[in-house]
Amino acid sequence: MPRFLRPLHAALRTTVHAAALALLCASLAAPLPSAETTATNGACCVVAAPRLGIDVLLEDRLDLLRGKRVGLVTNATGVDGELRSSVDRFAAQRAFELVALFGPEHGVRGDVQAGDKVASTRDAVTGLPVHSLYGEHREPTAGMLAGIDVLVFDMQDVGTRFYTYPYTLAGVMRAAKRAGIPVVVTDRPDPIGGVLVEGPVLEPALASFVGMFPIPLRHGMTLGELAMLFNSEFGIGADLHVVTMQGWRRGDEPLRGTLPWVPPSPNMPTPDTALVYPGTGLLEGTNVSEGRGTTRPFETLGAPWVDAPALAERLNAMQLPGVRFRPTWFTPTFSKHAGAACAGVQLHVTDRAAFRPVRTGIAVLKALHDQHPKDFAFLPGDPPFFDRLAGVPWLRGAILRGDSIEAIEARWQPGLAAFQAVRQRHLLYEARSARVD
Repeated sequence: MPRFLRPLHAALRTTVHAAALALLCASLAAPLPSAETTATNGACCVVAAPRLGIDVLLEDRLDLLRGKRVGLVTNATGVDGELRSSVDRFAAQRAFELVALFGPEHGVRGDVQAGDKVASTRDAVTGLPVHSLYGEHREPTAGMLAGIDVLVFDMQDVGTRFYTYPYTLAGVMRAAKRAGIPVVVTDRPDPIGGVLVEGPVLEPALASFVGMFPIPLRHGMTLGELAMLFNSEFGIGADLHVVTMQGWRRGDEPLRGTLPWVPPSPNMPTPDTALVYPGTGLLEGTNVSEGRGTTRPFETLGAPWVDAPALAERLNAMQLPGVRFRPTWFTPTFSKHAGAACAGVQLHVTDRAAFRPVRTGIAVLKALHDQHPKDFAFLPGDPPFFDRLAGVPWLRGAILRGDSIEAIEARWQPGLAAFQAVRQRHLLYEARSARVD
């Protein structure tokens, strides 16, 4: 470089470095993208995690618990936004005293298989008494509630009527009402969106612990919203406080890397399981394996007598929205057909927004019956367990008769429309599609 240009070059370099440094500092000082950031022209969006109800309770609403003796109804899904156990966080609190734990199906630590009784015991970590709500008692007794000033309910639901946690919540609310104890529900997302509702509404004659109230198979509500629905529409009348989430909207995919997935039960290992469960969970009322004892329960299904390629071809020919079927072979390690070689299909959801799990589940049932009418069967019972799951007595007959999927869906529409009107009164979160960003 010529000598006469060197001073100018040095000045320019200093200026460029200073500008670059200023730009870097400005970028560091700028706020991080929030949950409102969306994709534009195909660019990737940044989605912030919502604040869970448990975090809001412990950071902003301690007034609900301060100075009180607290009972906590929870399980392995009871974690905060940083995966810290609600049990451990409550036990470490000085603002209130955690005095007892209550365990639903699968237990406080999530180590009990589906349908197995949960024993009352002591928690290995905290030493606190654990009262079982899935054994001899489905509701807290007066003795269990002695010395408790407030009950907190903190666990993840999956958005399907025949999952048992909402009815554990209803039992807790009824018992708290009798004892004059308030109930605090810390809300969490509906992992299958909280927008769509689908399937028949339960008829009261078929009420059980896999369907206690007249709601559809896919109800589209968070657990906090269900608590409000149960409390006001079905006569519980508890002193209820729902601690809402911050930053969650209906239609959000809450698990796109923003929130961890802790399996709510041993056979609900992934968010994909929760999405298909409202439909393929109906297979529990048949002699077909719903995939328990495999690594993909409720996504894998079949039986020793199924013609897998023919079943996949039949189902794909229906052109069901948002899903494809792949022939598969598997050997369940437990539950139905344990140790027997089975053939069937695996569901692959290709479009979560378009996918209709209940329609898909009924299509699977129809295809299995129509392809193997001599082998396929609904499990016996009075009433049959399938009817308990479906919530209506007519669906089983419609499948056996060969009714079309369209005719079956049309039959449940009046009840679904009536439920929608009631549901609307208890929604706590706006829909993403309804918001102008």
